[in-house]
Amino acid sequence: MPMNWLKENVTKARANLAAEVSKFKNRDFMEAVVSGCALVAAADGTVDASEKQKMAAFLERSEELKHFDIRQVIEVFNKAVGDFEFDHAIGKANALKTVGKVSGKDDQARILVRVVCAIGAADGDFDAEEKAVVREIAQELGLKAEEFDL
Repeated sequence: MPMNWLKENVTKARANLAAEVSKFKNRDFMEAVVSGCALVAAADGTVDASEKQKMAAFLERSEELKHFDIRQVIEVFNKAVGDFEFDHAIGKANALKTVGKVSGKDDQARILVRVVCAIGAADGDFDAEEKAVVREIAQELGLKAEEFDL
């Protein structure tokens, strides 16, 4: 009996440790999603409060990302938005570079595109400019825009 308890608890401890370690591996995904959200939010020239709220809500509910402190998420988002405010072309280049961190990771890339589509539609109008940015994101990730009805 004691050996079973020990074996069970060691297994649980390993699983918990693996989960803890995986948190740090997903920072690239978090930064890519947040940068993609900033790209879409800035597509029409303004970053709407509903777009920020939708992004924060997704990140708090996401199994892969909910362990990130919302302050970290906001920090990454504010940096990306700040880059756009400084110079739109620089902001776009930096955000696409960050989005590219999940290129080749199909599951993460597809989730990212779905999230940025939801962010684009958060203000009730997923307009042509926002869709064009999402098409660019999909292309950066090696995905077909048609797969997402873009």
